Amino acid sequence: MPYEIKKVFASLPQVERGVSKILGGDPKGNSFLYANGKCVVIRNIDNPAIADIYTEHAHQVVVAKYAPSGFYIASGDVSGKLRIWDTTQKEHLLKYEYQPFAGKIKDIAWTEDSKRIAVVGEGREKFGAVFLWDSGSSVGEITGHNKVINSVDLKQTRPYRLATGSDDNCAAFFEGPPFKFKFTISDHTRFVNCVRFSPDGNRFATASADGQIFIYDGKTGEKICCLGGNKAHDGGIYAISWSPDSSQLLSASGDKTSKIWDVGANSVVNTFNMGSNVLDQQLGCLWQKDHLLSVSLSGYINYLDKNNPSKPLRVIKGHSKSIQCLTVHKNGGKSYIYSGSHDGHINYWDSETGENDGFFGKGHTNQVSRMAVDEMDQLVSCSMDDTVRYTSLSKKDYSGLDAIKMDVQPKCLAVGPGGYTVVVCIGQIILMKDKKKCFVIDDPGYEPEAVAVQPGGSTVAVGGLDGNVHLYSIQGMSLKNAERTLEAKGPVTDLAYSHDGAFLAVCDANKVVTVFSVADGYAEHNVFYGHHAKIVCIAWSPDNEHFASGGMDMMVYVWTLSDAETSIKIPDAHRLHHVSSLAWLDEHTLITTSHDASVKEWSISYK
Repeated sequence: MPYEIKKVFASLPQVERGVSKILGGDPKGNSFLYANGKCVVIRNIDNPAIADIYTEHAHQVVVAKYAPSGFYIASGDVSGKLRIWDTTQKEHLLKYEYQPFAGKIKDIAWTEDSKRIAVVGEGREKFGAVFLWDSGSSVGEITGHNKVINSVDLKQTRPYRLATGSDDNCAAFFEGPPFKFKFTISDHTRFVNCVRFSPDGNRFATASADGQIFIYDGKTGEKICCLGGNKAHDGGIYAISWSPDSSQLLSASGDKTSKIWDVGANSVVNTFNMGSNVLDQQLGCLWQKDHLLSVSLSGYINYLDKNNPSKPLRVIKGHSKSIQCLTVHKNGGKSYIYSGSHDGHINYWDSETGENDGFFGKGHTNQVSRMAVDEMDQLVSCSMDDTVRYTSLSKKDYSGLDAIKMDVQPKCLAVGPGGYTVVVCIGQIILMKDKKKCFVIDDPGYEPEAVAVQPGGSTVAVGGLDGNVHLYSIQGMSLKNAERTLEAKGPVTDLAYSHDGAFLAVCDANKVVTVFSVADGYAEHNVFYGHHAKIVCIAWSPDNEHFASGGMDMMVYVWTLSDAETSIKIPDAHRLHHVSSLAWLDEHTLITTSHDASVKEWSISYK
């Protein structure tokens, strides 16, 4: 294969305030999984940099759970589709697909023999279903609630029992199979967010937005106790997870803490204070072997430390919203990938280990549209919050002084030698030097879209929606129009100079890449066809002989400059999500990113 995937830096869980987030664990205890957008992300629990992404759902996925056998995963989305797919093969072949009801699936549970599945959520007339996994035939009915069911669990030992928790402030208890409604439990005064049976089946617990956790007998459903006497947490409780030996319970709450309870003694063993910010609310948790995981409203996954409750062992960071742009930079012998997302968050990744973090302080408040690294090792970024920021890569923190306000929204920028930055805004082109605006072209006569500065030169190429590339030259503190236009094949979406400055590649909305030769007075050198939809990004390899383009057809092509027929095609680079940005780490390593909020590293080899 001319290309293969080297690394996947996965997205974080997609979370929303006041909604619990379910983390699924694999029965062997090696990995955990969660949903983000249309993706199900499976990550290794010991080394979360190892990840696998399943992207076959057509709608946003809410929950995914491993079968107790470990061979299959069931995942449910907002349209009510339940997909059961294979975990052993790389292709994740679909085994069965069901539509238990019309509406969002909120939770899934399997019986211990991996033969029956219970699914609950927001149906129109029914809120749950329980059926055989291989035929879809019903093995009982889930009744007794008159509002959305948030949570379901099945006792993992015979005789089987089923419990549900709902927005009608009640839990319900079922016996089976076939599962029949036994009684309603109305101890809670607010929404019941989570119900879970202990692994040995002796008890089950319910957690609610009223801050209480009740423990019941797993076989009869009789109430045993209320954890913490009156209240378990000061805020609503979103998730609970039992320890593998069934003696302790981990809870996650909106009061920004997680707690471990000794269920037998009804006492708190540990309290984990996660912070004071609203983003530190805890929306999900998982107890897997010795690992205690919790999910914050920021999307970060915390590995809790029993021995030091005030500080997590590690925090997994990243993006939970779609990534719009990326750039790479070598710093101290290491290659870093910088990615900027739809919510204004910029992350940097060590390209070898996948270790990542964000910058300190307050950064962009809206989508980051474009980033580049200048000669002074500053990350220059422009955003829909109408600012251009210069962030020092050695200090790694945002300073308030380095955000320059624009008159209109910036779309793209390029950095040149000598401290110059050219910013393209809506209907405006701005030249900046040393973090100050020094020249503005207010009405260029066309709508500028993308910009590139020739390496080592003073030529600026601006691509417009009029289907032309307009050339300018930097002269001191001003930008002079070179009165020269190059014709592309459609509205220009992106353009880039090769690293030696010899060629300019332009991609457009009409699915074509055109390359111009600078030495021949910008004569058209070659034209490259292949994409099925609008091309949105382009990047040159350091060898100046190859360049890559990515488009809305979810394809990435690697083209050879001298031969338009020879290309490497990477189909479904990010399945069901269009590629938003590309960059090269070295001659054989391409980084792609997309609206699925993940970053992928590919190794490319030429014949």
